[in-house]
Amino acid sequence: MNSEEIRQDWQERGFSFGVFRDPPGRVWADFTHQTDELVLLAEGEVEIEIEGKARRPQIGEEVFIQAKAQHTVRNIGYRQNVWFYGYRVV
Repeated sequence: MNSEEIRQDWQERGFSFGVFRDPPGRVWADFTHQTDELVLLAEGEVEIEIEGKARRPQIGEEVFIQAKAQHTVRNIGYRQNVWFYGYRVV
């Protein structure tokens, strides 16, 4: 997975780009943002819950989180995960 290609694609689509590395069991709970967000799993396993609906994206699968939607990201694996995130630049 080429993070530079993803960064460029997201930038062209109007999104920022960042990287999180989370240990097993890490939970980012009940967040909301004033802007749209993209999340893409690069390594490991995550569960992303958006407005009460959970999904487990595969590596390389992009997830769109609409502005103001309550969401939680959990590392459900047994090792560190890596995931990319970006916010719509306003």
